[in-house]
Amino acid sequence: MTTNPDLAAYRAARDFLLAHRTDLDAAHAGFRWPQLTHFNWALDHFDDLARDNHTIALWIVADDGSEQKVTYAEMAARSNRVANWLEGLGVARGDRVLLMLGNEVPLWELMLACIKIGAVMIPATQLLSRDDLIDRFERGRVRAVVTTPAHATKFDGLDPHAPGPVVRIAIGEAAGWNSYADADEASAVYTPRCKTRTDEPLLLYFTSGTTAKPKLVEHTHVSYPVGHLSTLYWIGLQPGDVHWNISSPGWGKHAWSCFFAPWIAGATIFIFNYHRFDPRRVLDVLVHKQVTTLCAPPTVWRMLIQEQLGGWPVKLRELLSAGEPLNPEVIEQVRSAWGVTIRDGFGQTETTAQVGNPPGQKIKFGSMGKPLPGYRVVLLDPDDKPADEGEISLDLGDAQLGRPTGLMVRYADSPEKTAEVMRAGHYHTGDVAQRDAEGYITYVGRADDVFKASDYRISPFELESVLIEHPAVAEAAVVPSPDALKLAVPKAFVTLAAGHAADEATAQDILDFCREKLAPYKRIRRLQFTELPKTISGKIRRVELRRAEEARTMPPVPGDGEYFA
Repeated sequence: MTTNPDLAAYRAARDFLLAHRTDLDAAHAGFRWPQLTHFNWALDHFDDLARDNHTIALWIVADDGSEQKVTYAEMAARSNRVANWLEGLGVARGDRVLLMLGNEVPLWELMLACIKIGAVMIPATQLLSRDDLIDRFERGRVRAVVTTPAHATKFDGLDPHAPGPVVRIAIGEAAGWNSYADADEASAVYTPRCKTRTDEPLLLYFTSGTTAKPKLVEHTHVSYPVGHLSTLYWIGLQPGDVHWNISSPGWGKHAWSCFFAPWIAGATIFIFNYHRFDPRRVLDVLVHKQVTTLCAPPTVWRMLIQEQLGGWPVKLRELLSAGEPLNPEVIEQVRSAWGVTIRDGFGQTETTAQVGNPPGQKIKFGSMGKPLPGYRVVLLDPDDKPADEGEISLDLGDAQLGRPTGLMVRYADSPEKTAEVMRAGHYHTGDVAQRDAEGYITYVGRADDVFKASDYRISPFELESVLIEHPAVAEAAVVPSPDALKLAVPKAFVTLAAGHAADEATAQDILDFCREKLAPYKRIRRLQFTELPKTISGKIRRVELRRAEEARTMPPVPGDGEYFA
């Protein structure tokens, strides 16, 4: 039994959710966010969990089949060495550290080490351009950078964009950079210089920017480490699970399910570092490594169902999808093959999991579930009044729960944006949904994606869910296309599944299929075959498609690969 009262409160909240893992009503009614005074998740929770613990904490399989396995005890000791070494380099509490790494062991060591010393992490994908890095140096006020030699030259000449000299660390040898291997010589015992306050910043995330310049999201030592208790509950993780979350470092979902949630539960984080996504290899790995829980974005699920899933005898207990809504047709195909239902969930970089279908919950196809423990979700109309359809919003002044612990503190560089989303006693997500009589919430779309055609309100996601049911359609995005009579009509941009031709016959077959499934005012009136533009985190950039349509001359005439109904 721990003598640390803050850790005891944290563990009690976790254990309550584990005990009610299949009873959402009881979990939602009885859960309260733990009220902590000082808390350092890596020092207090992880190191306590890791003491004499030889369970595998991190398991990475490389593209060539080679493996790395690190136990909890080894990870605690190694992160202590890194923490001591970073402080020796001059990295201090509050300093911003940009981590631009792939799924490699040092990433997890560094994240734990940064938490231990109180440094503020800025996770970054290796796909960032030079302009992206300049933006992060300037707005993120970077004081240290960690990357690999292959990416070191991207940082040449960037110091003038930082508030001072930048500590440079390479995982390998790079001229003028500190070698990460030197951390081996540091002590495996770490003593913190002071206690960690719960309001201290921990993470700065640059959002993926589907519509505008990335926002700078600030999280604290409780908003993600404690806030992800809701994510743990949604995933349904248990001690001893082997959890694979297919996600790239640099994005919030990676911290959700490749770091915090599995290690809150005492599970194993599993990674397969393939060079190129191959559905058959992914399925082979699921079987051979006996992965028990899998979370993947909709794009991955759409690729997996192109295979005969029943031929792979997986050991999976929990299947999840996040990032964008998953179409019901995909869920049904996986359930038919494996007897396990993919459970959708909803959250943002700004929050932990807010809404979801946890284990044991009755699932309604197309719905992303109900509010998760710790969150009071309200749908607000344009006048900020509660409604059955409206913007997904979080009650900031709930009498019992108070402000959700898993909600960001602010947008670090914009008081104006912070005030805008925190107005009227609610946090506004910018996403629109419907709630039915049983409390199930169904995603409609981004507030700026929903449009009107002939004065009817159109949800792109609803139409995309019908399109994806057609066997020729791998992915689809629907946007308004200008029309002289109706102002706008629904247009579908379609990426075809393998083996289907991008010709008039296929287009007509898809349009006929939609005509049978959709009310007349919702019908797809235009269709174009193309690869969908996406953010580097994999989300479809409908804004690019909308802008291209808005720029068309009137009256529109079909272009290459485009067909009118």
